[in-house]
Amino acid sequence: MTEYHTVYKGPEGETTQWEDIQRKMGNLPPKAPVWKPEKYAPEVEAARDAAWVEGRDVGELREAEDAFDDDRFLEEYRQKRIQELQAAAARPRFGSCELIRGNEFVEKVTNAGPDVWVVVHLFKDGHAGCGLLQTCLDELAAKYPSTKFLRIVSTDAIPNYPDSNLPTLLVYNDTKCLQNAVGLNHYGGAKRITPEQVALVLNSWGPLCLSADQDEEQAQQAQIRALVARMVDKKAEGARDEDDESSDFED
Repeated sequence: MTEYHTVYKGPEGETTQWEDIQRKMGNLPPKAPVWKPEKYAPEVEAARDAAWVEGRDVGELREAEDAFDDDRFLEEYRQKRIQELQAAAARPRFGSCELIRGNEFVEKVTNAGPDVWVVVHLFKDGHAGCGLLQTCLDELAAKYPSTKFLRIVSTDAIPNYPDSNLPTLLVYNDTKCLQNAVGLNHYGGAKRITPEQVALVLNSWGPLCLSADQDEEQAQQAQIRALVARMVDKKAEGARDEDDESSDFED
């Protein structure tokens, strides 16, 4: 006759008093840890605050409209940010330093419009100072396309304009000439002129070298950092050239 035995098995991890005694005596291996599921932690959604709004584009801000129904301040901020982005997108974009002739000056400079800032370089080919300044303006024109950068032969703009006044920069806005800068001393002279130095000077005259997401203080800080970085690179390059010359001499 077959005998049946019932084996009782308690909850997982539960041991008998006898097993506990045997473990204390070292006759049984240590008790295996009881598996426990990890504590549930719901995914934290990013806070939709002013910082979140600042980092979104127009499409994302429009999609998030419902999220701000209960917060009047953030909803107003969201709307303001949309308007800022749309205004930035609507600004005229230029992107290069265009060569113009004397008969185009009134149309492209004086009558450029109240929302357009214009920088005009009076130059002559072969003039060393004009060449240095133009190199900087070409870089700035590409970096700040909302400002209109132009260049014109000095005597084409003003008959008999003396070469001793070159290079000359004119800054126009809303039909008015707001600045007339002669020479390179404004930018540190021929040995120190850089695009960043020119940008700092231009921004002291008006909002001429600003990115779409920058105010004047942010632009100034960014340009100072870029100026320092350029100076460090230039110094390092000079040190490498000196090392190369020393090596050639030793050889």
